[in-house]
Amino acid sequence: MVRKWVIEMKRILVVNPGATSTKIAVFDDDAAVVRKTIEHHGDEFASYTKIYEQKEYRLSLILGVLQEEKIDLGSLDAIVARGGLLRAIAGGTYLVDELMLADLKEALFGEHASNLGAVLANALGQQLGIEAYIVDPVAVDELEAVARVSGYPGIERKSMSHALNMKAMARKAAKNCLRKKYEEVNIITAHLGTGITMAAHRHGRMVDIVDGRVEGPFSADRSGDIPTDQLIKLCYSGKYSYEDLRRQLARGSGLYAYFGTRDIRDIEKDIEAGNEDAELVLQALSYQIAKGIGTLSTVLSGEVDCIVLTGGMAYSKRICHEVINRVRFISRVEIFPGEEEMEALAAGAQRVLYGEEKAKNYAEKARGVKSC
Repeated sequence: MVRKWVIEMKRILVVNPGATSTKIAVFDDDAAVVRKTIEHHGDEFASYTKIYEQKEYRLSLILGVLQEEKIDLGSLDAIVARGGLLRAIAGGTYLVDELMLADLKEALFGEHASNLGAVLANALGQQLGIEAYIVDPVAVDELEAVARVSGYPGIERKSMSHALNMKAMARKAAKNCLRKKYEEVNIITAHLGTGITMAAHRHGRMVDIVDGRVEGPFSADRSGDIPTDQLIKLCYSGKYSYEDLRRQLARGSGLYAYFGTRDIRDIEKDIEAGNEDAELVLQALSYQIAKGIGTLSTVLSGEVDCIVLTGGMAYSKRICHEVINRVRFISRVEIFPGEEEMEALAAGAQRVLYGEEKAKNYAEKARGVKSC
């Protein structure tokens, strides 16, 4: 590949490790000159007992792709990766440091493939003598004090969300739709994916969220809010162990529990075929999404410049239509379906390289012992 040099252009390598894939991209400023997804199949990782142990193997795959694509490693200005399960931190772009690497190696907050992001970026950065970053990990916590109170002493509301995509889409709406800076507006984002998370953004900070793991709407396979008294009875019914019930609520509930599929398209086909139960449940999903948006509008005192629907479910015209009908009285609604994680990661590094913001220090900014 021949690189067309442009004055001040920055070349960034983006690394996004997942459970079944490793996504790689090379950006020359905003233009992706390489996009590659390495699929991982079957027992490929069977010999590794911990995710961290996959480091050298995945690193070799990344270097192999860059060689195939004829990317000169010396042309890279920075490396940026998806952040893993970390301590609670404010949003932004963070330099990978020793504390971050130690937390991820130990899997202090849980095993997840994304924990390899900073590890891989750091290894490549050290080899090339360039900086390694992460941007807006799921542990982003900008909640105001009042939002942390749960109603039961000893239990505090935590912040865990699709922060990377929601902040990126909020920035996109501010720039492209409102013609303002993210830091100048109030926006509600609803990430409608396999899990659903939402956030109220006030002048560049997610001051409250709906954490799809434990609250808010049900989703493709998560339960969302369910009545506490019935949940307690279920816990003591003897039908489930702790791990079984936790797995059921986190991976076997929602649409999957009702219909045996996580795919909205399958359910919409059933509706078109006259399945009234499918129609009711999908209406309930849209109803609960709208309800969550309405709740967050009160966080912003009704001063909402824009509502953004994003994530995979935002491709569903049926869901978006029903949600918009319920929330359009609050503010205008913009739809940005899917995710732009690779672009969001590259943009976070670009903001630092171009001096638009300063990279943050994880060791200085991380709060407390746990983010979840």
